[in-house]
Amino acid sequence: QVQLVESGGGLVQPGGSLRLSCAASGFGFRIYTMGWYRQAPGKQRELVAAITGGGSTNYADSVKGRFTISRDNAKNTVYLQMNSLKPEDTAVYYCRWENRDYWGQGTQVTVSL
Repeated sequence: QVQLVESGGGLVQPGGSLRLSCAASGFGFRIYTMGWYRQAPGKQRELVAAITGGGSTNYADSVKGRFTISRDNAKNTVYLQMNSLKPEDTAVYYCRWENRDYWGQGTQVTVSL
């Protein structure tokens, strides 16, 4: 049974930081590419960052220099460290197993005073 469970979302002030976690189970996590996506109200879901099984990363231009994706294969977990958060980062953030199009349930991130 494939499971992707996001956690770590919440309310943060502009300029603040938040770390999201995605706990994966039910597949060979270590060899597959994992991605973080986000969807704001009225907008399409968009790729934020991705990381391959070998640790190669790529980022959306809008988050380069602010967000960092990483993974711990021993824990079957992928992380998204979000720094210097802006109101436009407000969205539901989703974890995805890229190779099979499995999605987590999402976690809300709100950047506001």
